[in-house]
Amino acid sequence: MGLVVVTTTLPHGELVEPRTTNHAHTPPLFMLNRKLQHKWTGTRHCSTPFMLPNCRYLVFSSGMRHSELAAAAESCHFASNNPELTMTIKNGLTYAQAGVDIDAGNLLVEKIKPIVRSTRRPGADGEIGGFGGLFDLKAAGFTDPVLVAANDGVGTKLKIAIDAGVHDTVGIDLVAMCVNDLVVQGAEPLFFLDYFATGKLDPDQGAAIVTGIAEGCLQAGCALIGGETAEMPGMYRDGDYDLAGFAVGAAERNQLLPSGDIAEGDVILGLASSGVHSNGFSLVRRIVELSGLGWDADAPFKPGTTLGQALLTPTRIYVKQLLAAIRETGAIKALAHITGGGFPDNIPRVLPKDLTASINLSAIKVPPVFSWLAKVGGVERDEMLRTFNCGIGMIAVVAPEHADAVLAALKAQGEDAVRLGTMVARADTGVVYQGNLAL
Repeated sequence: MGLVVVTTTLPHGELVEPRTTNHAHTPPLFMLNRKLQHKWTGTRHCSTPFMLPNCRYLVFSSGMRHSELAAAAESCHFASNNPELTMTIKNGLTYAQAGVDIDAGNLLVEKIKPIVRSTRRPGADGEIGGFGGLFDLKAAGFTDPVLVAANDGVGTKLKIAIDAGVHDTVGIDLVAMCVNDLVVQGAEPLFFLDYFATGKLDPDQGAAIVTGIAEGCLQAGCALIGGETAEMPGMYRDGDYDLAGFAVGAAERNQLLPSGDIAEGDVILGLASSGVHSNGFSLVRRIVELSGLGWDADAPFKPGTTLGQALLTPTRIYVKQLLAAIRETGAIKALAHITGGGFPDNIPRVLPKDLTASINLSAIKVPPVFSWLAKVGGVERDEMLRTFNCGIGMIAVVAPEHADAVLAALKAQGEDAVRLGTMVARADTGVVYQGNLAL
C-alpha cells in the first residue's frame, strides 16, 4: 500500500502531478482542492474515481504551518518503513519543478555552438546566443537584391524519427523544405533560423537535430544564424518534438524566376528525388500500420536497411546545382518544387494561365519505395501523383534549343535529370499525363 501526501492549495477541483522526487519508489504527490479537504482529512482508503487505488491518503489543512506539515510528512514517511520515500517541503515551486530546465537549454546552446559555427558564409560570421542573428547583405556580394523568404516544417515524418529514435536527419529535411522553395524563385539562400519545440528537453537529442540542420545549411550554402528552443511540458509528451524552419535568400532583381516568357513547346526537365522527401507521411504511416511492420524491420524496398531509416532518407537539396545551371546557362525560365500536391498542384503555380504541362510518366524512374507504398496501400496512380513526388523532386522549364545545355550543366553538378515533358496550349487542368507510371 503506497502513501500519498495531499495538500489543499489548489482553488479548483483538479488533480495535478508535480515532479517532487527522483526516487522511483515514491508515490506521486497529488494536490486536492479546498472543497474536498474536510471530507478527506485523516487517513482513508481509496474509494472514489479521482483517488489512486491501493493507497493511503493523508490530507493536511492548508492552514498548517510549513514546519508542522514537514513534521507530519516526515512522521508518515518513517511509518511507511520505506527508506527511499523522501520529500522536501519547500516554500515555493521552481521553474524546473514545473518541467522547464533552463540549465538543459544552456547546455544545448553550448553543444551546438561549434556545429552552428561550421555554417558561416560571407555575410554571416557571428555567434549564436544573442537576441537576434545578423547578416550583412553587402558582404554577400549583391548589388540590387530582392529578398525572398520561406518557412516550412517536416510534418509527420517527425513521428517516424521519434519512434525510430533517429534524430540526425530530419534537420536536413527542415532546411530542404525551405531552401528549395527559395531557389525556385532564383534566390540564393543566405541564412536560416529554426524553431525546436519539445515537452522535455534532451540536450543530446537537440544536438542531433541541430547537427542535421547544420548539414542542410552546408548543402544549401546558407548560414544558421539563430533559432529558438522551447521546452513546453504539457504540450508534448516526453520525447516528442516539432520543428519549423525559416529561410531568407536573395536574387538580383533582373534574375528572379519565373521569367515571364514561358511559351508553348518549352521543355520540362525533371530532377530525381531521393525518395518520399517530406510530404505524404500521414499516408505513409497509415500504410506501414497496414503492413504490420515495425520501424526496425528490414525495409521490403531496400534490403539491408531498416524501414525507419529507409523512410527517413533526407529530402534532396537542389540549391547549388540549380544556381550553377542558372548562372552558367541563363536559360532556366521556371522551377517548381514538387512537394505536397505533387505534379498537379505544384507545377501550375509557376505557369501562365494559357499553358499546361504535359508530363510523360514513362520518363520517370520511380524509386522502389513508391511501388511498395502503392501496392501495400492499394493507392491509385492519380492519388500517388497528387500525394507524393513519385521520383521527381524538382522540375525546370527551358526553351527547347537550350534543353541540352541545361541538362549538361546539371549533369556536371552530379544531378540526375531527364526530359519529362513539354508545355502545351491550356487544357482543362494545369497538368496532363502521357505514358505510364512504372509503379
